[in-house]
Amino acid sequence: MIVRAPGKLVLSGAYAVLEGAPALVAAVDRYVLADPARPAALVTDEVQAAIDAGALDRAVWFDASALRAPAPAGSSGAASRKLGLGSSAAILVATLAARAAAAAATRATEAAATTRATRAAAAGQPAPAWDARALFLDALAAHRRAQGGGSGVDVAASVHGGVLCCRLGPGGALDVAPHALPGELAVEVFASDAAARTSDMLERVRALAARDPAAHRALLGAAAEGATAAVAAADARALVAALDRQVDALAELGDRAGAPIVTPALRRLRPAATAEGASLAPSGAGGGDVSIFVGAAPPSAAFIEAARAAGLDRVPMSLGAPGVHVLDAARPPPAPHVSHV
Repeated sequence: MIVRAPGKLVLSGAYAVLEGAPALVAAVDRYVLADPARPAALVTDEVQAAIDAGALDRAVWFDASALRAPAPAGSSGAASRKLGLGSSAAILVATLAARAAAAAATRATEAAATTRATRAAAAGQPAPAWDARALFLDALAAHRRAQGGGSGVDVAASVHGGVLCCRLGPGGALDVAPHALPGELAVEVFASDAAARTSDMLERVRALAARDPAAHRALLGAAAEGATAAVAAADARALVAALDRQVDALAELGDRAGAPIVTPALRRLRPAATAEGASLAPSGAGGGDVSIFVGAAPPSAAFIEAARAAGLDRVPMSLGAPGVHVLDAARPPPAPHVSHV
């Protein structure tokens, strides 16, 4: 009984989502696999937090290699690096779902043939292995506890899948709703050869808020305006303009905070993206990891080559992948909701 949970891409609303602005996040067709029948080879901080809270009885084996990339040639240490696709959230969600699925399978095996669950299974309608809402809340609480906060949009993408509009509410509640991106939209993902630590970036931005609250407030306000416009965008051109507004604000925010939210490579490549009617933006906290090219048409061969020369390699993936689910070997997995061009 293999369970898989998708990674995510933050399309819009980075940083500003923590101030109440809407964020757009998409599940991608790169997954963490979890097998409840195999012992855990590694227990992540987030999974341990779920165990400590009583939401999970034990860790399980997982494979998160699809959310990683080979380390740059000549680098020392690990053979791979994270891509910034929300692997910690996907590992946690896959683990919680795998244990829930295993428990449900045990109950079904032990149940009498006359029970409603057994009759439903016989009719081809097995009872759900987990309650999505409860799974989301357990994962959100454990992820925030392990990471010292956060919006939780990566957890939402792994649980629910698709493309989502997320907004923080009172008390840290995360409101989540499906979102339709404009039609005729092309999204390409580029991975940097340098990984970034989200916690480090957020810490520097928080330090700016402490020493210069007016600048912090103004720049996040500008980013929030762009995030709100992105949700309302009815076509690719409007979405590109909304993303560019956010990148401009986040670039200055990073400059003032001493955090490379918009890296030098992205700054050099942005004019080329603009010339093609597109926006080139960091996904999430920035500083490296993955970036997104968003426009009405895919990037040209010349842009892809320029990106490669700048240390950014195209990483194929599709947006709108299904949320966490049991992988049935007897039939193919459900198709993503939104095709990637």
